[in-house]
Amino acid sequence: MAKRDYYEALGISKESSQGEIKSAYRKQALKYHPDRNPNNPEAEEQFKEASEAYEVLSDDQKKAAYDRFGHAGVEGNFSRGGFQWSDFTHAGDFEDLFSNIFGGGGRRRRGPAGPPQGRDLKIAIELTLEEIAAGVEKKIKLSRLQRCDTCKGSGAREGSGKETCKTCGGMGQVQQVARSFFGQSMVVTPCPTCEGEGSVVRDPCRECDGEGVRRGSTQLSVRIPAGVSSGNYIPLRGQGDAGPRGGPPGDCLVFIEEKEHAHFVREGNDVHYRLPISFSQAALGDEVEVPTLIGKARLKIQPGTQSGRVLRLANKGVPDVEGRGVGDQLVDVVVITPSQLGEQERRIFEELSSLEQGRAAEEGKSFFDKMREAFGG
Repeated sequence: MAKRDYYEALGISKESSQGEIKSAYRKQALKYHPDRNPNNPEAEEQFKEASEAYEVLSDDQKKAAYDRFGHAGVEGNFSRGGFQWSDFTHAGDFEDLFSNIFGGGGRRRRGPAGPPQGRDLKIAIELTLEEIAAGVEKKIKLSRLQRCDTCKGSGAREGSGKETCKTCGGMGQVQQVARSFFGQSMVVTPCPTCEGEGSVVRDPCRECDGEGVRRGSTQLSVRIPAGVSSGNYIPLRGQGDAGPRGGPPGDCLVFIEEKEHAHFVREGNDVHYRLPISFSQAALGDEVEVPTLIGKARLKIQPGTQSGRVLRLANKGVPDVEGRGVGDQLVDVVVITPSQLGEQERRIFEELSSLEQGRAAEEGKSFFDKMREAFGG
C-alpha cells in the first residue's frame, strides 16, 4: 500500500512553518496515541503515520529532500532516525514523548552511548538517455561536514580529551520517574548533560567550537550502471556528513534524474522514435537511416506501409538495470500529408486521383460481376 503524503497526514500545507508542523503533530499524537485508543489498530496506524511525517518534516534537510524527491528522498531515514513505533508502546513514554519533542529536548537516535551519526546527504545527477543506455561515471562536488583536522574530530582542544559524563556514568541515559494522568512509571531518557554520548568535552577545540567537524567540500566519483531510471538512487556509504565528536559518518544518496530527449521517448526499457515519411515512401517502400541511442541504423520500409504502423529495431533500447536483456527501439511511422503543392506535384496527384477512381470502379464492377455469378445471375 502506497504511503500517504506527509503533509496530508498532518493536515498542513508545504508552506507551513516549523511551529505549525509541530502543533499539527501534537494534535495528531494526542488524538491517536495508543494509550488513549487501546485495541484500536486504525488509531495505532494513524499515530505511526503522523510520527513518521513529523520525523521528516521537522528536519529541514529531510523536508527539503522529501519536497524534491517524495518518499524516495527520505527512504530509510525514519527507521534509522528518530521516532520508532516501539518507542511509544508504554504509558510512561507518552509524557516522555512530549517532554522531549515539545519541551526542548533534542531528537537523537536511540542506542548505546556514543556520539551521533552524521546526516545522510542527497544529491541529484541529471543524465541523458544515451548516458543511461551506456552507463557512465560522473564526478560530483559535495559540500559536507568533515572531520576537524585540528582536533582530529574529537571536539577537544589539543592536549585535552573527553571525560566520562558524571551525570550518567558514561551510559548516555538516565532513569527518572514520570507522572501523568495514566499513573507513575520509570522511563529512560537521553542524559541531559552529555545528550546521550556518555562523555563531555570540557575544553573545546577553538577551530570547531567542540563539534569535531567543519564545513568543507570534496569531489567524488560515482559509477552509474546502465538502465537506471529517474528516482533510482545510488548509495555512497560513509560519504555523508561526518558525525560530531568522532561519530560515524552518514551516507550520500545520489538520485538519478533523466533529461527529456529531443527525439526519443522512453517506455520502460523500450524507446519510441517518431519517423515521418512521404506518400511515395509509404506506397513504394524505402530504406532510411534512423538515429538510435548507440548510433545510426538502417530501417526498411515495406511498400504499402500505413501511417501508425510500428516498426521494431531489436535490442536498440535501454539495457535492463538488473541485467535482464536490452529493450527495443519502436519506430512509429507517420505518413505526412503535404500542406502545399507545386504545379507539377498537383498534376501528379490529380493523375493519381484519376487512376485511383478508375481502379475503384473496376474493382467495384468485378465485385458485382462475381456476386451475380455466385448467385447464378
